[in-house]
Amino acid sequence: MAPMSLFPPRPSAGTQQSPKPQPQPQPRQATPLVSGDDLQRSRQLVDRIRTRFAKNLVGQEGLREAMIATLVASGHILIESVPGLAKTTAAQTLATSVSGSFKRVQCTPDLMPSDLVGTQVYDFSNQRFSTQLGPIHANFVLLDEINRSNAKTQSAMLEAMAEGATTIGGQRIALPQPFMVIATQNPIEEEGTYNLPEAQMDRFMLKAVMTYPDKDQETRMLQLLTSRGTDMPLADEQGRLTIADVEFLRRSARRVHVAEPIMQYAVDLVATSRGSGPKPIQGLSSKVRLGASPRASIALIRIGQAQALISGRDFVVPEDLKGFAHQVLRHRILLTFEAMADGISSDDIIDTILETVPVP
Repeated sequence: MAPMSLFPPRPSAGTQQSPKPQPQPQPRQATPLVSGDDLQRSRQLVDRIRTRFAKNLVGQEGLREAMIATLVASGHILIESVPGLAKTTAAQTLATSVSGSFKRVQCTPDLMPSDLVGTQVYDFSNQRFSTQLGPIHANFVLLDEINRSNAKTQSAMLEAMAEGATTIGGQRIALPQPFMVIATQNPIEEEGTYNLPEAQMDRFMLKAVMTYPDKDQETRMLQLLTSRGTDMPLADEQGRLTIADVEFLRRSARRVHVAEPIMQYAVDLVATSRGSGPKPIQGLSSKVRLGASPRASIALIRIGQAQALISGRDFVVPEDLKGFAHQVLRHRILLTFEAMADGISSDDIIDTILETVPVP
């Protein structure tokens, strides 16, 4: 048997080895932009949702646009106001604008995580466990007064909102698509409420704050209530969008073009809230305890794409980001005790950030 050589034989001087072919990088395929027909169809679908809002809600145009943009951007929204400002009405109007499954959960201090997600029940007839799904397994879930539930129940929403799935008895169950959480809450100063955990707040793409209507809006509200004869005509099936329509809007929004300067502008806005950015704000560390996370920059871009699509454009402009900067950042900026004692709000910090960061 010939001895095994530890080293391969060297090629002779006259023999030339052909170099191995190097793999060529594949050309990057650009995402196709939104066509003119898609833009026109998107505008028609959004107008149908606005028409439904006009039948049920007076004023609150900012809240309406924020909810529609969140729906198109595949996000979740948190609505905050004092009681009696039609938070639940607005949430039900959006949810019933689409012919998907809709569940409403009234949050209370004794609400358990299994009441939301579901549980396993033992069936004595066949001597095995069966899975009973909770109300979270729906296309649209309204969590009314979410801050009245305890922290354990609030945390049960993290997996569902972040990953689109739940775990029951060790079994991972995907949620139906599209999936959107519309949560309402009273201000944390109200009695009988629990402050949402910071991780839970960060899962919401937008936080909308409702204000009192003016005199004319409140008068129109009473006229609408007395003229139609019923409280809320939400059972009307006419003009409702289908699940396919919502999926079309979301796919179209993802194809809206975002230029590099727009991406950098979103990063600069979020970085400035952390004390860095192109023009750091002097003394920000004494007012802001924790800035916005990278999830905020993602939310700015996604909501910018949705707003551009709703506006009939196939590209994002800085105004799309600036228009939703407060809703995206206000619940992601944590203030210091000194700032809260001085009456400074997160919206005041965001105003300073928008004035400081140069617009591309």
